[in-house]
Amino acid sequence: MILVAGEALVDLVPASCGGEPGYLARGGGSPYNVAIGLGRLDVRVGFLGRVSHDHLGRMLRDRLIASNVDTTYLSEGPEPTTLAVVHLPPGEEPQFAFYGDGTADRTFHPDDLPAAFPDAVEAMHFGSISLVREPGASTFESCMRREHDRGRLISLDPNVRPSLIDDPDAYRRRLEGWLSTTDIVKVSRADLAWLYPEETAESVARCWLALGPALVVVSMGSDGATAYGSIATASAPAFPVEVADTVGGGDGFTAGLLARLYDMKLLDREALSTLSPSAMTGCLEQANRVAALTCRRSGAEPPTRAELESHRAG
Repeated sequence: MILVAGEALVDLVPASCGGEPGYLARGGGSPYNVAIGLGRLDVRVGFLGRVSHDHLGRMLRDRLIASNVDTTYLSEGPEPTTLAVVHLPPGEEPQFAFYGDGTADRTFHPDDLPAAFPDAVEAMHFGSISLVREPGASTFESCMRREHDRGRLISLDPNVRPSLIDDPDAYRRRLEGWLSTTDIVKVSRADLAWLYPEETAESVARCWLALGPALVVVSMGSDGATAYGSIATASAPAFPVEVADTVGGGDGFTAGLLARLYDMKLLDREALSTLSPSAMTGCLEQANRVAALTCRRSGAEPPTRAELESHRAG
């Protein structure tokens, strides 16, 4: 099982409502999207986080269950659900305005964290605003470090949201500290441009490898993706599709990447350290394909395994 840890929230995605501009409520949050994506790709997956008792929280829980995600480690509380209002400027990355003071996903406390996970949990994925907003951020970070120390494979996608970061330098230092506890890091080119505006993506990826990860993957939207390992590097082009929006596209990419590694039984530190260029390319191709299919639909709606296989066959 891959256990995904982090926020579950509701994206308000722009839509036409009765001829007037409006918003549609969609399940969201980067880790939540990754869990949904993995479940739809027939990966055994669970979600570790907290949702509200309100009707939006019930919607989030029901969607996890409908997507074959194990909710054993999902906590619930009376706090409201975080809202993220999405702005889609043409030709740019989606922008998010978060409304999340005192909300359920943010109030994930140490008491919500199990003392141990079963051996069936072979890998854990962390990331995004759940590692920024307290008090949940410290709880998730301590879990990430604890499980790394216990020998569990750790995946990370920082999925940077600049509007929530008050001190960029402090955030960079904290992020670089996480790298010593991770095995797989997926990061977008847009994230790297904000984090290190004077550096190339390749130079940052190679610096990050020296800090701990066995594999650093940089997604570049329509320009494809590149993977950097200790002994090999590989790239793969994006798949052209008619884009509805790019909300959740990066999370679809992460789900496709982890699903491929899961299917190939490569969720192992030693195996990742010796990935061949051809294996890397296969992982990137699937990740790019899942991202493309996600972007064909409005909101974060990743494909099922059947949809992925149909697209591959076509």
